[in-house]
Amino acid sequence: MERFLRFPLEQIPIVAAVLLIAFTVHEFAHAYTAYKFGDPTAKNQGRLTLNPIHHLDPIGTLLIFIAGFGWARPVPVNRYHFKNPRLAGIIVSLMGPVSNFALAILGSFIFFILMVTGVSAQLPVFVTQFFNLFIWMNVLLFVFNLLPLPPLDGYRIVEDLVSPDTRAKMTRYEQYGSLIFLILVITPLSYYTIHPILNTVVPFFINSIHNVFAMFLR
Repeated sequence: MERFLRFPLEQIPIVAAVLLIAFTVHEFAHAYTAYKFGDPTAKNQGRLTLNPIHHLDPIGTLLIFIAGFGWARPVPVNRYHFKNPRLAGIIVSLMGPVSNFALAILGSFIFFILMVTGVSAQLPVFVTQFFNLFIWMNVLLFVFNLLPLPPLDGYRIVEDLVSPDTRAKMTRYEQYGSLIFLILVITPLSYYTIHPILNTVVPFFINSIHNVFAMFLR
């Protein structure tokens, strides 16, 4: 069975725990921010919650374990409830990835405290594995979701940054953009397009976070 999975069997519970937190907080951040800007759509559909059941997509979650790529249920947003649709739209889209970056910083801080106090040396190995995966996964979600490709948050941000005419043109061709996105992610082309970006930017952010906390050990 293990040959059909992206992760070793012993790591599946850790991956599942990390995903529950990362996906749930990401989607909740979208829903909460939209609600604060006046859009009750997500709240009315039961998405203004930290209950993972309301945010996880069964197929998207399963694919994480099989292919290493997946998704949560997108939060519905009705821009017509915003007083300033473009500004609010940018912030709502941005808060999902930002919440993952905040989780990565929080995870690094907690693990840093455990290291400084010497507690980490007494903990089971799976705890260290959890924190390492927790930090990596959340930074990955932060970077990945900011790519300017549909249906990612980065694309939604670009939509709100361009002129209304350009946005209309982008909407017409969005379905083709989504197809290109899938090709870039699930085919060998990813090793020449998406992977080089992630393999460069993700370690940069992780090392930057670690270096900030390491300064306090000097």
